[in-house]
Amino acid sequence: ALAGATVELVPLERREFRLHEAVQSVLYYYDFVIIDCPPSLDLLTINALVGATEVIIPVQCEYFALEGLGQLLQTIQLVQQNLQPNLMIAGAVVTMYDKRNSLSKEVMSELNKHFSDRLFTSIIPRNVTLAEAPSFGQPISAYDRKSKGGKAYQQLAEEIMLYS
Repeated sequence: ALAGATVELVPLERREFRLHEAVQSVLYYYDFVIIDCPPSLDLLTINALVGATEVIIPVQCEYFALEGLGQLLQTIQLVQQNLQPNLMIAGAVVTMYDKRNSLSKEVMSELNKHFSDRLFTSIIPRNVTLAEAPSFGQPISAYDRKSKGGKAYQQLAEEIMLYS
């Protein structure tokens, strides 16, 4: 569905603003609009950044995640400078955390250095049910909200609500 949208957006004028315009038309009906992006920096992600006022950056506890984070931060800065000056980074959230893994602890340490007060305290663990839920076409809140992953996402949602 959305994968084809990138190709369709390319020839359009103001292609970076299409999602922003669509979101503006429904904002009256919602307190929050959450746009979940793929982990790529393509035209859909640019549309999401232009359409947003705040960004929550999920960072996996993986080796290449910090490298990807640098690219994302550069992209956010370019969007702020050229397309959406009101875009703010709300913070980062640690995902796929495994307390038994030293790499998880290293990633967490780097994020603490870089984001300090903008690092959400909710931590999303590496969890089997989080991996299973999408294969059943369900969000974790419907699949198994009492799992560690389900509880972690609930805690994150509550933290985001307090932040807003």
